[in-house]
Amino acid sequence: MKIGGLDIGTTGCKLTVFDTNGVKLGKAYRDYPVRRTFSGHEIDISTMMESVYAVIREMAEQYPDLGGIGVTSFGETFVMVDEDGNPLHNAMLYTDPRGAEDCAKLVAAIGEEQIARITGLAPHEMYSISKIMWIKHNRPEVYAAARHIRLIEDYVVWHLTHQAQIDYSLATRTMAFDIEKLCWSKEILDAAGVDPALLSKPVPTGTSAGAVTEQAVEKTGLNKDCMIVSVSHDQVAAAVGAGAFDGNVAVDGAGTVECLTPIYDSLPDIDVMRKGYFSVVPYVIPGKYVAYAFSYTGGALIDWCLQTIGHGKTNQELEAAYGRAEPSGLLVLPHFAGAATPYMDTGSRGAILGLTTDTSAADLYRACMEGVAYEMRLNYEALKDSGIRFTELHATGGGAKSKAWMQIKADVLNLPITALKTTDAGTVGSAMLTGIAIGAFETLQDAASVMVQKAETCYPRSDMHEQYMKHFERYKKVYQAVRPLM
Repeated sequence: MKIGGLDIGTTGCKLTVFDTNGVKLGKAYRDYPVRRTFSGHEIDISTMMESVYAVIREMAEQYPDLGGIGVTSFGETFVMVDEDGNPLHNAMLYTDPRGAEDCAKLVAAIGEEQIARITGLAPHEMYSISKIMWIKHNRPEVYAAARHIRLIEDYVVWHLTHQAQIDYSLATRTMAFDIEKLCWSKEILDAAGVDPALLSKPVPTGTSAGAVTEQAVEKTGLNKDCMIVSVSHDQVAAAVGAGAFDGNVAVDGAGTVECLTPIYDSLPDIDVMRKGYFSVVPYVIPGKYVAYAFSYTGGALIDWCLQTIGHGKTNQELEAAYGRAEPSGLLVLPHFAGAATPYMDTGSRGAILGLTTDTSAADLYRACMEGVAYEMRLNYEALKDSGIRFTELHATGGGAKSKAWMQIKADVLNLPITALKTTDAGTVGSAMLTGIAIGAFETLQDAASVMVQKAETCYPRSDMHEQYMKHFERYKKVYQAVRPLM
């Protein structure tokens, strides 16, 4: 029997297939366009769904004994559909500027502290509820015609099984979900004027939605007994795939976005989390929570540096060309796509300070890696009063392949960081939870024992940590110094 992890991202989706010994057997990928204009950032859900069908079809042809597929997706984005599941509009991405006024109205009605207490989120227009309100007020004909509101995970699950369910972690990304009662918040939905009957049923992360329908079998080629599992928001799946199950371990997601994901053994201090815009999300283990501390440009900044000033060199060549043991001394503010936590300032911009005529491409490349690490140190310090207690990091994503970058992070954060052999932790986590749901594994620990494989560990060096902290003290002043000029 085979198990699959379906990971649906903003610009593409992939399905990775594993056997029950944790061996990766195959992967299919399809991308789809995103439309970005000054007034809106949208995705055509129908096109996305065709890509989902395509990757499933490709893997089903190669592995006809697929026993289950877990669905994980990016957050916030939703679509209103008719009774037959047909989308009524293009879906707005979390970066879409619409919804700011509606979010402000919700805050005025309930209060910022109360919204955070209920949802675990500092109010922001990126979340679904503000954009649902925007459609109701600005496109009333769409809202009137809507029979259901689906986020990406439950949209895909419904089309495969006709079961309307959404896992707790993705439901949290609406800013309308009560993270303690684990249900839709009547207070928030009433204030927003949104009918809760339009939303899918919240279920625990990793809940089976049942077998595929006859229509799904025809579209995908799956066997009729293949089970579909509602897994989670992509960051939660990555935490599972990284083998982080308690507060001792946090996850360093070194992908396009850099994300630090600590695990909390109980509900953290919401006031501390709200001030840093840190999301609090129910985890797969009952009573535990995760949080997201992130920078919009992690690997994206490294790629920018490589393409813009790398002059055709590879990552490895630029790392080797640096040739020194000490920090670069340059300060890179990695806000090239705006600032995420702890600022949540989309108007912030990147900056590079300390350039001279002697500065080389290798120096800049090193400084970009340091800048991302400094930003994570900033988030780490902002989280200290929230109850974090992790003593090590598990690194996932493409950036985990760079030993130089991993060593910089270990030195800056003063924590050991272990790269995992499978950098695509989201699909691994999705497959792990799917395996549990269909009986291939008994527990998370059983699944992790075969599917989470550690590679090399970088340990912090006390002398380098001291040097980096001197530069970090300067880095902490950069945002406040630069922001008024932008």
